[in-house]
Amino acid sequence: MASSSLLQLCLIFVVFGSAVAQLSENYYAKSCPQVKSIIEDEIRQTLKKEPGMGGSLLHLHFSDCGIGGCDGSILLDDTPNKSGEKSSFINANSTWGYEVIDRIKARLEKTCPGVVSCADILASAARDSVVTLGGPAWPLPLGRRDSTEPHKMLTDALGFLFNAKLPALIMAFKQKGYTTEEFVALIGSHTIGRARCLTFRKHIYDDKNIDPAFAKAMQAHCPKVGNNSERIPIDSTTPYVFDNAYFKNLLKQKGLLGIDQELYTGKGGITDAIVANYSSNQDNFFKQYVTAITKFGQTGVLTGTKGEIRTNCRKVNAPKF
Repeated sequence: MASSSLLQLCLIFVVFGSAVAQLSENYYAKSCPQVKSIIEDEIRQTLKKEPGMGGSLLHLHFSDCGIGGCDGSILLDDTPNKSGEKSSFINANSTWGYEVIDRIKARLEKTCPGVVSCADILASAARDSVVTLGGPAWPLPLGRRDSTEPHKMLTDALGFLFNAKLPALIMAFKQKGYTTEEFVALIGSHTIGRARCLTFRKHIYDDKNIDPAFAKAMQAHCPKVGNNSERIPIDSTTPYVFDNAYFKNLLKQKGLLGIDQELYTGKGGITDAIVANYSSNQDNFFKQYVTAITKFGQTGVLTGTKGEIRTNCRKVNAPKF
């Protein structure tokens, strides 16, 4: 994940996401059987050159699903007449990886033009990024269609939710049928994420629930003034491996974002036991993660005749006359 916290992105999803629709793992079996191999190949090539892009692509998937559902709307560029989600204050300078999706889409358009949706590409790229970096695979039914409208107004309007506290986030998830274990597992996506100096400055300078040596090391990357856009890995131990090191770091008070460290207080906090369990048992973390992200990636999707299959992920298709 990147500079905006996955915790708050998830809250927006939980409060405003719509129902899960019917998708199929064999959706492209006849229309584009090469889709899986093409996306996997492009992700492998990308992460070999820039492993940090894995977290960015995962974050991009969450950003897309977080508001309005997993419909590829985050990919739409601004136009002279309409602003997109990219320019919203919660996404501007916080989401990366658009050019990777463009490359995948270009290859698919050559192989099976007008068939594979941008929303499915996003979901697949996120899953393949996690797998390529050592994380678990999960079932990925496909068949999402692309939105013809960005959700800019909704994105801006929901910015206030980014100040939500941990108990409110957990409660919101429970109301949608997620266990606290699943909630914490989703936040484990930060194990391959990067964050901007602007988002963790307060934590490393002002908060007390942080290891002093770790805080000092992070201050070298993030001065009190300036370097706002400097990005560093959230997991300082194994930044480009999807594992449980993120949770191990929390036990040592080495959470980069303040909201990360709230997950573990060491004083019997509401998620302390879960963090401790995931830090010592990676299999448990992976199991809960697979359950949670499988559900997350199927929420609010467009299917059937809703939306369209964009030929260019950055803009809606030209009208047909």
